[in-house]
Amino acid sequence: MRLMLSAALMAAALLLSGCEQASTEVAKAEPVAFHTGDECHVCGMAITDFPGPKGEALHPKTPVKKFCSSAELLGWWLQPENQTQPYSLFVHDMARGDWQHPDDRHLIDAKTAYYVVAPSMPGAMGVTIATFAEQADAQQLAEKIGSTVSRLEHFTLENLHSLAQSSQHGGHDAHSMHGSQPAGAMSHAAGVDQAVPDQSMPEQGMPAHDTPPAHSPAR
Repeated sequence: MRLMLSAALMAAALLLSGCEQASTEVAKAEPVAFHTGDECHVCGMAITDFPGPKGEALHPKTPVKKFCSSAELLGWWLQPENQTQPYSLFVHDMARGDWQHPDDRHLIDAKTAYYVVAPSMPGAMGVTIATFAEQADAQQLAEKIGSTVSRLEHFTLENLHSLAQSSQHGGHDAHSMHGSQPAGAMSHAAGVDQAVPDQSMPEQGMPAHDTPPAHSPAR
C-alpha cells in the first residue's frame, strides 16, 4: 500500500512539474528577428519586401509562425482553433523604428499593444494597422490621420475582412483574410470602423523615440 501511495505521489509531482515547466516556457517566450527569405505563414509573401509592422506567433512546441503584416497576424489569431493554443504573439512598436524597416529590437506583446487602423499607409497584405507599445504614441498617430486607437479584443474576422476589402496597398489588391467569413456589417467596436485617414506620409504622422545605438538583427 505504501509503495502504491509513493508511486501515486511521485506521478502527481511529475505531472505538476511538467505543467509548471510548460507554463514557464510560454512565459519566457521571446520574439525572434525577421530575415530575408522569411515567408508569411498565411499568404506566403516575402515578409521583408514590404514596409510596416510585422507579426509573429511563438508556440513552445512548434516552429515560429511569421506574418507580413499585423493584419495577417490578427486574422490568423482570430481563428478559434488558434486561440486554444498557448501562443505568444508579437508585433513591432512603430514608435521605435522606421516605417519602411521596422526594428526587430522593439517587438512587443501583441495582446497588450495599441492598434491604429491606417489604410493610407503602405503595408503588406490586409489593411495596414500600425502597432504601438504605448497608448500615447498610438493616440498621436490616430489624431494625425483621423483614426482611433483600438485594442486586440476590438477586432473580429468580419471587420478585418471588410477593412481589407475596402483598402489597397501600393497596387496590391486587398488580401482576404485566411478563413474570414463573407463581408458583412462591420463591428462597431471602438477604433476599428471609424478610421478616416488622410494621405499623410507615414513618417509625418509617426511618433518618434530615440533608439540607443545597436546592431540591427540580421535581415
